[in-house]
Amino acid sequence: MGIRAPREYRTLSVVVPVYNERPTLAEVIRRMRAVQLPLELEIIAVDDGSSDGSGQVLRALQDSTVRVLSHGRNQGKGAAVRTGLAAARGDLVLIQDADLEYDPEDWLRLLDPILKGKARVVYGSRFTGERKNMFPTHWLGNRVLTLTTNILYQTTLSDMETCYKLFDREVLQGLRIESNRFDFEPEITAKVLRRGERIYEVPISYAGREFAEGKKITWRDGFAAMSALIRYRLRRRV
Repeated sequence: MGIRAPREYRTLSVVVPVYNERPTLAEVIRRMRAVQLPLELEIIAVDDGSSDGSGQVLRALQDSTVRVLSHGRNQGKGAAVRTGLAAARGDLVLIQDADLEYDPEDWLRLLDPILKGKARVVYGSRFTGERKNMFPTHWLGNRVLTLTTNILYQTTLSDMETCYKLFDREVLQGLRIESNRFDFEPEITAKVLRRGERIYEVPISYAGREFAEGKKITWRDGFAAMSALIRYRLRRRV
């Protein structure tokens, strides 16, 4: 991968899809605000029809840095990210879950390759950094989906399903996201790769939670992700 002349980036937009994450919202927002960035920060939190009071917490946290958008009913992570992307004003865009599995202190690792002109898309890999282990079924599902991605799209990823996806805004221009649920992850990966972008990976920390702590993704989402990978590979246009 060649090194481009670094662009001048001014603002990082962080899109935070939120569905029933009241126990962790205040802390994740605090951690995001605490990161010392070489850029301006814009946080766009999208309340995806939460029923646990997450919307009220978000509105209480809203300020000049945090913007809150809302869905009247739950539509899924992909729909929430799509809403956030449409509202983002930054020239860099990052996805951040609201559940504390991902640590905003890793943002600087993600930003480094882009700021140095090495890449326009950077993923944070949970399998090359320190981590609190995930469920065996989730570990296996992630490995199978990543291997499928590498075979179908001739790439070398270690963690396609990671939440931490950072994009130069120009990469996303004209890219239409269709998925409403967790199949957002393979869809955007497939479409970026089909456009000829090389995805750069950096190691991140990961603190996986259990279902009793609010984890939502299940084995059914794995089948939807596999279907999406095949579907977007076979399409003539993306």
